[in-house]
Amino acid sequence: MRWWPALVLLGLTGFSPGVETIVLPDEVKAVEIALPAAKAFGAPRPVPPARANTDLARDFLDLHFQLESGTPLPVFTRFDMPITVRLTGAPPPTMQPDLARVLQRLRDEARIDIRQVTSGQANITIQAVSQKQIQRILPQAACFVVPNASSLEEYRRDRRKSKSNWTELRRRDRLGIFIPNDVNPQEVRDCLNEELAQALGPLNDLYRLPDSVFNDDNFHTVLTGFDMLMLRASYAPELQNGMTREQVAAVIPGILSRLNPRGNTVPAQSVSDTPRAWIDAVQKSLGGGTPSPRQIRAAQQAARIGAQMGWTDHRRAYPHYLLGRLGQFDAPEAAQAQYATALGFLRAAPGTELHRAHVTTQTAAYALARGKGPEVLPDLDTAIGVARRAENASMLATLMLLKSEALKQAGRQDQARAVRLDSLGWARYGFGSDLVVRSLMQDVALQNPQSSRGG
Repeated sequence: MRWWPALVLLGLTGFSPGVETIVLPDEVKAVEIALPAAKAFGAPRPVPPARANTDLARDFLDLHFQLESGTPLPVFTRFDMPITVRLTGAPPPTMQPDLARVLQRLRDEARIDIRQVTSGQANITIQAVSQKQIQRILPQAACFVVPNASSLEEYRRDRRKSKSNWTELRRRDRLGIFIPNDVNPQEVRDCLNEELAQALGPLNDLYRLPDSVFNDDNFHTVLTGFDMLMLRASYAPELQNGMTREQVAAVIPGILSRLNPRGNTVPAQSVSDTPRAWIDAVQKSLGGGTPSPRQIRAAQQAARIGAQMGWTDHRRAYPHYLLGRLGQFDAPEAAQAQYATALGFLRAAPGTELHRAHVTTQTAAYALARGKGPEVLPDLDTAIGVARRAENASMLATLMLLKSEALKQAGRQDQARAVRLDSLGWARYGFGSDLVVRSLMQDVALQNPQSSRGG
């Protein structure tokens, strides 16, 4: 299941979507009356995994034979193709186009025979319901997928029965996905990507994966090249429902060798499992509202565990990123030191471009507030390209607005205005409501000392 992001993406001045009155800088007021329509991404540009097939085989087994809770799954399960999908409930306007897009990607990239139907019983039913309805059942979940249900009411009625237990499943015939219809378009799309992927294939998330939506850190929000390879392998003819882990382990190397020949020449890497103590500490460090001492202690504990494990990958960086986020208001200079530590590990870890772009969002805001925006323009340009390839509209809009203010500090007013206007369509998709978009614009502008002086 996908969880609500526990830390607001921006973290700039702590804006609240509940604020009714917003005082905007003059250049922002010029576009206040008529915001542009939400933008949409073009052709997907997934990056193929760059890891050895022996490592990918281990990932495949760990993703398929364990739940996120750590509970083992006894056998391999999947759908028999062709697979049908039906959208029900009250979907928002962007949901159908985004569903069509991800289904097309599954056909083209994962070679899965899957199509949408408009009536009758479907293998996968996606029901668009309110966020409140979802949280009555799973308070912390943004969206989720369950076996043997076609409606939220059916799942609520039968959730204690064996039919709703993933460990009892021996084949996949009918699944239900429940997605909120009252959140921003990007969150709806992200849920479609992750829950469809889990409905079709792996049910586990692994923090060790740097390039996947099958990771609870939620850095990746649309299906990646790694994800598509895992899904394509899941529907290889060598695999059948009911196979044990040992049986799948015997054939998955040959499947990956055929589907991903480049992985045959890449050296294998020794990657340790993620201990439950680290996962628990990370989860305790997350939360909305004002950061608490308990959250900070939990993030510090995760950082200590990462050091004890000898990690040098993105998992070593993540607690430092969280510590930066938790401390950026009360101790901004110390927060920047945490971001620098995170970046040190990320720069040495392949496949972490998106993680680095998230850090840039924070470090650039700090530089901007100190009048040093021109110095971070190269970093912002790099991060903007990464966010665009990752199809993260909320992040893209934030980075572009930061760039606009940095250009203003550099005296490049016309370019600043053009970048700001270009960002608004992405903000409409990534954040949703006009009020949030305008609040975002205010937050970024207020980082600029020139704006605060009316410059």
